[in-house]
Amino acid sequence: MTSDNPLDPGEQLTLDELQQLQLTRLRQTLRLAYDHVELYRKKFDAAGVTPDDCRTLADLSRFPFTTKADLRDTYPFGMFAVPMDQVRRIHASSGTTGRPTVVGYTENDLSMWADVVARSIRAAGGRPGHKVHISYGYGLFTGGLGAHYGAERAGCTVIPASGGMTARQVQLIQDFRPEIIMVTPSYMLTLLDEFERQGIDPRSTSLRVGIFGAEPWTEAMRTEIEQRLNIHAVDIYGLSEVIGPGVAQECVETKDGLHIWEDHFYPEVVDPLTDEVMPQGAGGELVFTSLTKEALPIVRYRTRDLTRLLPGTARPAFRRMEKVTGRCDDMIILRGVNVFPSQIEEIVLRTPGVAPHFQLRLTRSGRMDRMTVRAESRPGSSPTVREAAAAAIRQAVKDGVGVTVEVEIVDPETLERSLGKLKRIVDQREQ
Repeated sequence: MTSDNPLDPGEQLTLDELQQLQLTRLRQTLRLAYDHVELYRKKFDAAGVTPDDCRTLADLSRFPFTTKADLRDTYPFGMFAVPMDQVRRIHASSGTTGRPTVVGYTENDLSMWADVVARSIRAAGGRPGHKVHISYGYGLFTGGLGAHYGAERAGCTVIPASGGMTARQVQLIQDFRPEIIMVTPSYMLTLLDEFERQGIDPRSTSLRVGIFGAEPWTEAMRTEIEQRLNIHAVDIYGLSEVIGPGVAQECVETKDGLHIWEDHFYPEVVDPLTDEVMPQGAGGELVFTSLTKEALPIVRYRTRDLTRLLPGTARPAFRRMEKVTGRCDDMIILRGVNVFPSQIEEIVLRTPGVAPHFQLRLTRSGRMDRMTVRAESRPGSSPTVREAAAAAIRQAVKDGVGVTVEVEIVDPETLERSLGKLKRIVDQREQ
């Protein structure tokens, strides 16, 4: 493989070759899960299926789903399919809403993970010799180390900045002159604000590509980042239960959704209420089955992410998933109206004087639920600008979403962040 032909053999499979490979690997995964994970054996038996019942890809729909609760109920290592002496690394979720979900990786798992992240970086425009500034958090969170080893596998030079110390990160970008940055989109906006606070034009930096993930972000946020930084902003998708970053990647030449690396991860979209598998092009909840994982094979994992599957473009054999802009878990029912954070984000992004950082606070007064939109102001915004912004957001939410909300414009860098991600919803209704 050369820089002139950055496609690896998996990306060059025909559709027929891919589907045959998927079926072979799917049957192996189901057998591994059934034979070595007690929870899967019980679930399969209860559903009346065995791995031998999977004769076509469509047969996967007969098998039971896996949920985050399953991983929490088997905490810490009950979902592992290999002995602990074969596990080379452990990652875990933050556990902010209960027990963390724990995932393990064999040596082969880590190599496969590096391969799919390297493939993602190449699809984003990265090439050997490029410097990659990684601002994802390192540690139990999969973002930092997943990006790190993938960038090394791609032949890039890694700058492991991790999260935090924003002013220092700006200095490192100025001094080390990376071509690529991998970071959450909300923290990229914080870095942009810091460039401007220091009097540096972000468009003058060496950065040419931003690979953004770990949280939903909208087309409006992409436009803002690209215009303020003069880069290509592309999406990367992953979640620790499936592998980490590198499950799917947006290709820089099309920027039309994320191609799923289907030789390793088999996608479905299901109706979140009926569990029915939806046809291509229909919206619903994204479900993944791993095809090559050893330590923690995952079968029909319900991601809670809302999207739809589309035909491949830049990588024709691989289907695309539309950019995720909402989660089943994030839908708020406010006085009978369904509200998604992405709807509020679009309004905040087009409001003058307000930074693209916001939070939704839910409270209850008597029997009435209330929502307050808390948005950070741009540095230097006057009280008059803040008041106008609050009024504009309040009216736009009422007109566009159909609910009445309170709006609070707060100082820059006021809202709580974790691993570079903003906590979008704070539910205080039960307090």
